[in-house]
Amino acid sequence: MKSVMIVFNQANTGRVEYMLDVLGIHGFTFFEQVQGRGTNGGEPRRGTHAWPEMNSAVMTVVDDEQVAPLLEAVKKLDLRNPEVGVRAFVWTIDAVV
Repeated sequence: MKSVMIVFNQANTGRVEYMLDVLGIHGFTFFEQVQGRGTNGGEPRRGTHAWPEMNSAVMTVVDDEQVAPLLEAVKKLDLRNPEVGVRAFVWTIDAVV
């Protein structure tokens, strides 16, 4: 199993939830008001007057064979509007209780 964390501009919330639904990924944890800045020239997302936008994040645990389709969907979403930004990170899960 793998854990996939997707960090995205809040403007993409509906698209990310739709993507998970289409891929049949039902379990996830949603984090609102995530602050940060992308490593590839990303502008800060801080919720301030200077940097008013914010990110959100979703973390899910999926079977290994679901990772590639999920990452492909994230890549397509990023290519649709690259200045908004979306990234996915994958970890191996050794056990779930």
